[in-house]
Amino acid sequence: MADKPKKLLDQVRDKLRLKNYSYATEKTYVGWIRRYILFHQKRHPADMGKAEIEAFLTHLAVEGNVAPSTQNQALHALLFLYRDVLEQPIIGNVEALRARERRRLPTVLTVEETQRVLNHLEGVYHLIGLLLYGSGLRLQECLSLRVKDIDFARREITVRSGKGDKDRVTMLPEKALPELEAHLVQVRLQYERDLARGYGMAPLPDALARKYPNAPREWAWQFVFPSASLSRNPRRDDGALYRFHLHESQVQRAVHKAARQADINKPVSPHTFRHCFATHLLEAGYDIRTVQELLGHKNVKTTMIYTHVLNRGPRAVRSPLDR
Repeated sequence: MADKPKKLLDQVRDKLRLKNYSYATEKTYVGWIRRYILFHQKRHPADMGKAEIEAFLTHLAVEGNVAPSTQNQALHALLFLYRDVLEQPIIGNVEALRARERRRLPTVLTVEETQRVLNHLEGVYHLIGLLLYGSGLRLQECLSLRVKDIDFARREITVRSGKGDKDRVTMLPEKALPELEAHLVQVRLQYERDLARGYGMAPLPDALARKYPNAPREWAWQFVFPSASLSRNPRRDDGALYRFHLHESQVQRAVHKAARQADINKPVSPHTFRHCFATHLLEAGYDIRTVQELLGHKNVKTTMIYTHVLNRGPRAVRSPLDR
């Protein structure tokens, strides 16, 4: 009896894993493809094409009022589906109504406000806050850090597969060292207890797991901020229990709570620390290209948004009323 063919979304997952896309990208792409199919009354994508993609993207812009980046994300998911899974690449440009660009200045705290929020973070969340602000990390980059990515001797943090699947190096702040060293002592004790119980594995990307089968049990590959519980790997049907990293929502709740306790009347999230990192460096006179490299921005134009929240430009000009 012939094997039953895989469902389309399972084929999408297989192709994404074969090409070493991250689990976050996998969930996002599968979600957009599912929405696309439901939007067209569950028609099979193989029976649709550019016109249906344009209709869906226009719907997102007009009815969904999504941001341009969100619309582009949906487009990339659908282009991947047709090119890599269905092997029916879309020819020509997709002429959908584009989502309206919204220019938003980032929320930036003063140095004093930033310190107040950090002072209200407790336990592991305080250390995470120190690294988000002191190293300019995105939240997912911070939570995805492995022990081997921390170089105490050189005072460096290596960010692996950051946004755009790029690696970069940023500084490890001196003030975070004692807390980070003490934290890793506790993490290692937990790791050794896991090993004694027959666990002690951290999930690795499939390609690395195949190449280095013993790596998931090595100390160097353990997460710096491990989860409190063990769980199965959704990308490996091996029945084993792994220790993943903390979930983003836990940090988000802790930061929101700390901002309220610090009486900050601005919207504050973990990403706000990254905005503060960039702005405070520029305020201190550091070159914008240096800040660009530390942030991992592909284009300096992205970094230049922080110049709009400095005391430069219109704010450096004195009003005639104040003369």
